[in-house]
Amino acid sequence: MNKALIITLTIVLVLAGVVNWYLFFSNSAENQSVLPNQNTTTTLPDDYSDLIKVESPQPNQVIQSPFIITGQARGTWFFEASFPVKLIDLSGNIISQTIATAKGDWMTESFVPFTSILSFEITTTTQQAVLILHNDNPSGLAENDKEVRIPVVLQNLSASQRSVQLFYYNPNLDKDIEGNVLCTRQGLAPVERQIPITQTPIQDTVRLLLKGQITSQERAKGITTEYPLEGFSLKGASLNNGVLTLTFNDFYNQTTGGSCRVGILWFQIEATAKQFSEVNEVKFMPQELFQP
Repeated sequence: MNKALIITLTIVLVLAGVVNWYLFFSNSAENQSVLPNQNTTTTLPDDYSDLIKVESPQPNQVIQSPFIITGQARGTWFFEASFPVKLIDLSGNIISQTIATAKGDWMTESFVPFTSILSFEITTTTQQAVLILHNDNPSGLAENDKEVRIPVVLQNLSASQRSVQLFYYNPNLDKDIEGNVLCTRQGLAPVERQIPITQTPIQDTVRLLLKGQITSQERAKGITTEYPLEGFSLKGASLNNGVLTLTFNDFYNQTTGGSCRVGILWFQIEATAKQFSEVNEVKFMPQELFQP
């Protein structure tokens, strides 16, 4: 065998060895990458759906105070039949916190219904927040902590409503020295109500007046009204230069009668409308309404 052939065979053998070495270690690294990391701690899924099921609220639901939270959780989520509930803003600040209580025997690994009443206060009309339902962890060990986070939208009803006055009638305020009812504006008695903030507050307030919803406490004070009247309703309104024109339906001629009666009916609507600063005068349509 000549010298050139020996050199060629040697080179081929060396290259073959290098290729085999590369393939061996490449496959070893690939196989090693799919092996479980023995130093990694396995955690439970974030939703804990096998431990707790929240029925209300649903994610991104709009809630008002007070709000009832309901659902089911396994007995292991409770301790002494309860677990903590917390409401936080998006910065992590606590808005409110309370507890949820089991509605049955919690000494079980089965699902147990729970309920909680959450109250909160916010200064804006709406606010994004997160509701946290945390397992009660008497051990205090962090590895035993579990929680469910539900994004919600808080709504402040007081910020989306306004106070108005409805003027009803109290005959005890409208008598002469002999006890006779005078049928004047002196007997008008305001009661406070809340209405939603809309583009038609005057109409909304008059319509609420016509419902005649007087509380038992107000009636005990002598406040009364003949509203609601069957077939009588506000059809529309227009305001021009301080003059408010209210148009009504009166299908059964409920606004006619004696001068005392129709006067009191008129005064209640007029005073209720005039509480709005932009209203200086009130007119009724059709003109035959409130005629004695």
